Amino acid sequence: MARAGQIRPVPPDPSGKTAIGVNEFLSSIGACSAISRRGENLASTIDTARYLGLRWLRVGYESGIPVADLVELRNQTGVCFSYGLMSGGTDIARLLAGARQLASADALLALEGNNEPNNWGVTYQGEAGGMDLSWLPVARLQRDLYNAVKNDRVLGKYPVWSITENGAETDNVGLQFLTVPDGAGCLMPDGTTYADCANCHNYMTHPGWPGLHDNQTWIAADPTSACKVDGLYGNYGLTWRRRYPGYSQAALSTLPRVTTETGITLGGPVTERVQATLYLNVYLAQVKRGWSHTCIYLLRDRTDESGNQTFGFYRPDYSPRLAASYLHNLTTILADNGSVQPRGILNYSITNQPATVHDLLLQKSNGMFDLVVWGERFTGGSDDVTVNLGAACATVSSYDPTTGTSPTRTLTNVDSVSLTLSDHPVIVEIG
Repeated sequence: MARAGQIRPVPPDPSGKTAIGVNEFLSSIGACSAISRRGENLASTIDTARYLGLRWLRVGYESGIPVADLVELRNQTGVCFSYGLMSGGTDIARLLAGARQLASADALLALEGNNEPNNWGVTYQGEAGGMDLSWLPVARLQRDLYNAVKNDRVLGKYPVWSITENGAETDNVGLQFLTVPDGAGCLMPDGTTYADCANCHNYMTHPGWPGLHDNQTWIAADPTSACKVDGLYGNYGLTWRRRYPGYSQAALSTLPRVTTETGITLGGPVTERVQATLYLNVYLAQVKRGWSHTCIYLLRDRTDESGNQTFGFYRPDYSPRLAASYLHNLTTILADNGSVQPRGILNYSITNQPATVHDLLLQKSNGMFDLVVWGERFTGGSDDVTVNLGAACATVSSYDPTTGTSPTRTLTNVDSVSLTLSDHPVIVEIG
């Protein structure tokens, strides 16, 4: 199971493009779940995680999930967990105790700070913070969490992910940095370390960018100021609330980063099918644009919250939406658990590649390439493209995860493949 290593965009090779291991990509695929609390039950969580091919789940101690349930889920499905303080949590000792149990079961992916203290706030060492108050208590809590993890004999090797929505800090405590740099002028001392990895909730839609757009997930994954949602730039480049400066756009492009929530609800132009294709595309776009792990909110719709609760792969009765079927098909087509060393190179190109067409070169542990090409035309239309493979290939099979897990077409002794792309991926497997 891959840990929280950074998947960065692979630099171009003069003789072709370098692949990412299929297993690395699959290990990026996660979802949020309360496992056996908040109306969910362990047996169904096991079934759904296995069916989807999930590799990790985001959980926190504040939901009261027994660690034994997490270990059982790991044993049954192979998933691991990011384990966090979550909303308003401050009990570092309790978090670390649970994390040690997960580590002993090889079930721990990372430790995580507070969830959205702009919405929930914290009271740490007797001082309230977050929300519209000073964020110094939030900063001190995250600093202390980081130091406690790194000084722990068992947990010191695991990455610490930052808090979420640090772009909402009311005072410049420096949470827009992983480590506060010298001369930053923050309220916390220079050299204060908060995390090993940036953490965002870059939902693919936003009140400031409503509706359905072409390149919806591609833009949401953009690490620069071109992102139109609540993304990396607004939390680590120039904070969205008070405009405190953080990293340069060049530095953001290589900043280790994860997404612990993204998703979209049904309604208006977002049908079950549109949601399902967006969910496929977001996992792909995130890896292509340098995010090592991506977590969709939610595995199953919430039943203990008001409002529109149709984010889930599953309805409250655990009946699957199309998003579940499509993701199952994708992870089944790509199924692989081995590593690729060294990474292979394929000299392919896409003739006159449209702006809404994207590609990700993957490689299985048996050496076979899986070239994923996807379209993001969510306002309608399609593109006919030709993928030039650089040389004649003995067998080339195409798969469409929106229709099933069997090849939709198999060609022999060809050096190019013609595809029609609209709003979802096609996998071109090259034998």
